[in-house]
Amino acid sequence: MCGIAGFIDSSFSNDKADVLLEQMLESIAHRGPDARGKWVDSSVALGQNRLAIIDLSADGNQPMFYEDYVLVFNGEIYNYIEVKAELIKKGYHFKTSSDSEVILVAYKEWGAECVNYFVGMWAIVIYEKTAGKLFVSRDRFGIKPLYYIQSGDKFYFGSEYKPLKLSPLFSNDLNLNQVYRGLQLGWITYHDETYFTQIKQLPAACNLTFQNGTISVNKYWDVDLNRKFEGSFEENKNHFFNLFSDSIKLHCRSDVEVGGCLSGGLDSSAIACAINKYFPETPFKTFTVYYEGADAVDERPWVTEVVNQCKNITPYYYSPNDSEIAEQFKRIIHHADVPIASSSPISQYFLMQLAGSKKIKVLLDGQGSDEYLAGYMHSFYRLIGGLLKKFNLSKALSVLSEHKHQQHFSFGKSVDIFSKSLLSGMKTEQSLYQMEYKHYYPFMPMNDSEILKMDNTNGSRLNNFLYQLLFTSSLPTLLHYEDRNSMAYSIESRVPFLDHRLVEFAFSLNDFDKINKGETKYILRKSMASILPEKITNRKDKKGFVTPGEVKWLRSPLKFLLDSDFSNLSMLNQNKLKTIINEYKAGDNSKSLFVWRLCMLDYWMK
Repeated sequence: MCGIAGFIDSSFSNDKADVLLEQMLESIAHRGPDARGKWVDSSVALGQNRLAIIDLSADGNQPMFYEDYVLVFNGEIYNYIEVKAELIKKGYHFKTSSDSEVILVAYKEWGAECVNYFVGMWAIVIYEKTAGKLFVSRDRFGIKPLYYIQSGDKFYFGSEYKPLKLSPLFSNDLNLNQVYRGLQLGWITYHDETYFTQIKQLPAACNLTFQNGTISVNKYWDVDLNRKFEGSFEENKNHFFNLFSDSIKLHCRSDVEVGGCLSGGLDSSAIACAINKYFPETPFKTFTVYYEGADAVDERPWVTEVVNQCKNITPYYYSPNDSEIAEQFKRIIHHADVPIASSSPISQYFLMQLAGSKKIKVLLDGQGSDEYLAGYMHSFYRLIGGLLKKFNLSKALSVLSEHKHQQHFSFGKSVDIFSKSLLSGMKTEQSLYQMEYKHYYPFMPMNDSEILKMDNTNGSRLNNFLYQLLFTSSLPTLLHYEDRNSMAYSIESRVPFLDHRLVEFAFSLNDFDKINKGETKYILRKSMASILPEKITNRKDKKGFVTPGEVKWLRSPLKFLLDSDFSNLSMLNQNKLKTIINEYKAGDNSKSLFVWRLCMLDYWMK
């Protein structure tokens, strides 16, 4: 895990290129405090700040060289031992114990196809000296970031916005379409777009080549929604458990201590209990953030269920107070790179701070599970809607009844769910999100063809929805925060649910393996029942990373944000904007999330 930056720009001398590269690396020094390496040759400059996780010796430092190739790399290749063994069989020899060298040798053997052999998370940059060719790759889900600016024969890249702001190609021109997405939908990342017109991000599961001023981007992997796993539920359950177990074992490969986030929810509890099963003698520190008082968000009772069962766990808890939130706010926004769309990332920031204070360098987190295992309650809309689209009214009503029974809905709420499900069955995902965008705050500017564009996918109505959560609407934003908050404290955050083999298998299952008897993430619950506390397995309430922020914090430690004149937001209707702000100040919380987003955007633009 590291921070990388560099460029190809023939207008620089080696000395000036070295100075700029040093400045770029210094802007992301927090990402890798263990070593800094630079390589400057003619028009090419590559650099890395290293966070040493695998092969802690200087042999693992970068840039790393192999024959004609130069590598800088951010991430981990979890199956590097297996890939290395395959390459040794082909006659290759290795000088280090690092996964970085495995990448270089794999590129030598397989070229761009090498990434298909990897299980992991990565932003890889390899320069071929003789050919003058730059190869760039990002992992299948975009867990690790990679941004770039290209103009003619000049190309700049970095792990965050910060180093690219130092490029002579950068300008402050805002990408207003992304600004509007952030305000309306809370998406702070979208395909290859960022908040700046000139900064692009390499999309997930894509390779990029840059040679002779020509850039090419190609997608190397995707989920096949038509693939079906033909097996009984018992077989499916066992296969899921085996895949998850293998992912946990791979994600625990580290030459430093591994800890974990623990919310008491199904995902983080499954990770902690799997660690206890496979590494019972290894101490495992877990970290939990909570809030008490009138706006209590406290899941410690659920966490205690896991701690009591897993004797290798040492739990740590933290509750940020108002003064800490106010004091850390500027730093949080600095590390985020973007206007944060909800208060949850602030809680996550303090969780990472807690882990960092205990000298943890690798942290396991449960991101991704909800997106492909139907963990969100609005997944029911698509399941029921898909049944209605097939005119299977009796089954649709049965699913609705089971959902009502589990969540104790009123009759009115059931009617509302049925209506939304009917709409979900009739409309495409793009149409549904466009409707949400238009009707959330209609005075916002919009251009449908530019604001939202989703890939057409096959498969069931539910799988289509989950696919968009995974690659467009939900997970990319969550992974952005995961990366920035963890790296703010030089922590490598690993997400074992995003092993692509596990995701591919889940998409090959039928809908009722994911939602059944009114329960979300059904196959996860059933496959983990043997290792999870019963209360966790049967937990039905769904909570995200909830905080009291949008209401409490804006009125107390972050009240100064409301005192702005909001003149920076000149792209919005100022009269309507100020009406919403004034209503919020008067006690109306109905638009509190939108007010939060307005305040964050205004502060970020300053």
